[in-house]
Amino acid sequence: MKKVRYTIEAIVILILFGFFKIMPAAWASNIGGWLGRTIGPKLAASRKALRNIQNALPDTDHAQILNGMWDNLGRTFAEYPHLKSLAKNNVELIGAEHLEASKDTAAIIFAAHLANWELCPLAPALQQDYLTHSIYRAPNNPLADKLLMKCRNLGGKLQPIPKSKSGTRQIVKRLTNKEHLGFLIDQKYNEGIPVPFFHAAAMTSPAYIQLSQKFDCPLIPAQIERTKGANFKITIHAPIDRKGKSEEQLLLETHQMMECWIKARPEQWLWLHRRWNSMYLKGTEDG
Repeated sequence: MKKVRYTIEAIVILILFGFFKIMPAAWASNIGGWLGRTIGPKLAASRKALRNIQNALPDTDHAQILNGMWDNLGRTFAEYPHLKSLAKNNVELIGAEHLEASKDTAAIIFAAHLANWELCPLAPALQQDYLTHSIYRAPNNPLADKLLMKCRNLGGKLQPIPKSKSGTRQIVKRLTNKEHLGFLIDQKYNEGIPVPFFHAAAMTSPAYIQLSQKFDCPLIPAQIERTKGANFKITIHAPIDRKGKSEEQLLLETHQMMECWIKARPEQWLWLHRRWNSMYLKGTEDG
């Protein structure tokens, strides 16, 4: 049954990607946004996102942020067949000098699930030939994984690394070879370290900090924003000053920076993660 379900899911994705691919990227993004706004709020997962928004940003328009999140998520899905052209033509890249400064060393670039996060490694690769191999959590459906990989690896120019035992070996090998790796640091990790994040402790993987310390390589923030429709801005910030700082201090500093990014564009963050266990202690809804 699992193989049948995976096959059906992959066929649906393939059909949708084919539909969005035949139209201009801006049209695909707009239609995806409309679908997201129309369907997303009706899904059960929307309750979890709303609760996250209410707890993290109590003094905001929660409904507006929720609606914006679904718009952004719909756009992001519809933009998959156009990632290459968007990365090349629709992204303003700021701060590339920080990548240039570390081109001969290993580096850890960290970002969040903001705007269309898939563009974070693609735009520097296509515009400036700075290659960053992303660490990602592979979907359970291997067929879907292959379809998404075709959109994000630029024909093999980039080689995303799945989180796994073999992936860990690849990470060490690439950093040893002085390559750049990209991490999305806003995912929950039950075996991680509690880090203050929007008024509550969030269990977080310290791997990106530990690797930066072990290989003594720059820790570079990459902030992406959707400026309008299918247009984006990526800001590569100066590397985090790691000198004399503990793992816990660096985790806090990077999360405070990420929190600022989210507050600036709250409707563009993926609020669907069950990021904070403590926020659900008094709730009754499944999430």
